[in-house]
Amino acid sequence: MAKRDYYEVLGVAKDANDRDISKGYRKLAVMYHPDSNPGDEDASRKFKEAAEAYEVLSDPEKRSRYDRFGHAGVDGQQTQFGSAEDIFAAFGDIFGGGVFGDFFGGRGGGRRQRRGNDLRVDVTLTLEEAARGATREVKFTRNVACTACNASGSKPGSQPQRCSQCGGRGQIVQSAGILSVQTTCPVCRGAGSRITDPCVDCRGQGYQKRELELKVDFPAGVDDGMRVRISGEGEPGPDNGPAGDLYCFVSVKRHKIFHRDGRNLIVQLPIAYTQAALGAEIEVPTLDGPRPLTIHRGTQSGEVFKLAGMGVKDPQNGRVGDLLVQTFIETPKKMSAKQEKILRELAEVENIEVLPQRKNFLERLKEYFSAPTEKSTT
Repeated sequence: MAKRDYYEVLGVAKDANDRDISKGYRKLAVMYHPDSNPGDEDASRKFKEAAEAYEVLSDPEKRSRYDRFGHAGVDGQQTQFGSAEDIFAAFGDIFGGGVFGDFFGGRGGGRRQRRGNDLRVDVTLTLEEAARGATREVKFTRNVACTACNASGSKPGSQPQRCSQCGGRGQIVQSAGILSVQTTCPVCRGAGSRITDPCVDCRGQGYQKRELELKVDFPAGVDDGMRVRISGEGEPGPDNGPAGDLYCFVSVKRHKIFHRDGRNLIVQLPIAYTQAALGAEIEVPTLDGPRPLTIHRGTQSGEVFKLAGMGVKDPQNGRVGDLLVQTFIETPKKMSAKQEKILRELAEVENIEVLPQRKNFLERLKEYFSAPTEKSTT
């Protein structure tokens, strides 16, 4: 069965902003939530379909690939949601307070673990590193468990006390007629317990900021503006919840010779007038060293030659681009007396033997200026 368009699934326009996309997803998630549709397989399918659409369209990089290539652009990139619980863990934060807890009374009556925040680190690569792939050591700051209190937040020898407001559940239920709404406990903020004797080292936080180093592999072909995700290296989740992810945002240094255009590399190569007119065998630079190139007789300034397979690999599909060599004729600013003499002789010959292209242009130019000027009528 063919997948539906993700914008159609969420009921939003293709130019919808992040707020509209979140709003569309929340509406569908509430409508098809398993708690309100017990045993309804169609509702369960639509619940997962909406989560899949939101997972792509809420991610700027995935949305960009989807807009360009459709489902083929994100195949293999989406999170596989095996159950509703997976969806709760991934997107519960957009509902503000717990994972769907504001709308439904919870699943199993217990507190759900919340995911830690994602972290970002910026990494600069050279074009060679981006093209071939590289392993870099990145530094970033993250909360780590306090060793003094073992992340409990309480002073060694003491224990957190159960919250009297929510009875340790972390959630409170408020009823109004037939409607029951479950919200995060305002006293313990969902923890279910309160620290009465805080740890001195971490001041009751349970975690301390530390600067960490991590080796990260960047795939061959990574481009400027792309990001590499390292799962589970983000902030730790509250109450032993799953950790967030670390995102390495890539910027590629400008190269002195090459300009990158997707999978292709472009180099502008100066050649002499004699090489362009008579043809020549020259060497051109590539990322793998110099390569021979045949300049054919009569090459014009701006003409492009292609060296197939000498570009950059696409990290998504593995295809390799080409090296495009754009030639331009370099005019010397200084000449020896001999060079000037030869060029003057050539100029005299060209005045006698006008090239066909130039002759055609000169004839049209002559006709333009010799044509009678039309008088304007009043």
